[in-house]
Amino acid sequence: MRAVLDASAILALLNGEAGGEVVQSHLSEALVSVANVVEVGSKLMDGGMTHEAAWEAMELLDVDMIDIDVSLASLAMALRRDTRHKGLSLADRLCLATAIRAGGTALTADRAWASLDLPCPIKVIR
Repeated sequence: MRAVLDASAILALLNGEAGGEVVQSHLSEALVSVANVVEVGSKLMDGGMTHEAAWEAMELLDVDMIDIDVSLASLAMALRRDTRHKGLSLADRLCLATAIRAGGTALTADRAWASLDLPCPIKVIR
């Protein structure tokens, strides 16, 4: 089963945080929505990295980056009702939509996801 990485999971790995080792163990099979790529890059740049260095960090992970198409956008929109009460962002819902479409498991550091009842497994990394 493919692992679909939330931005929080990628940041845990890149920042050497708890749970990063779980993400590391799934990199060879991982997918990430481009929305989560932008979110990770933005956080890295907020921390002082240049755009080029942030992009290189994402490329070095060597994970498949999934474009947002019409069907993925529709699926993410459909998840709004089931995730709004947990405060999930658009990028969060695109991660989950990617996991659902790929038949994969969403990896996140966000504990609020653990109680969601969605058609994909969710693994909280810490």
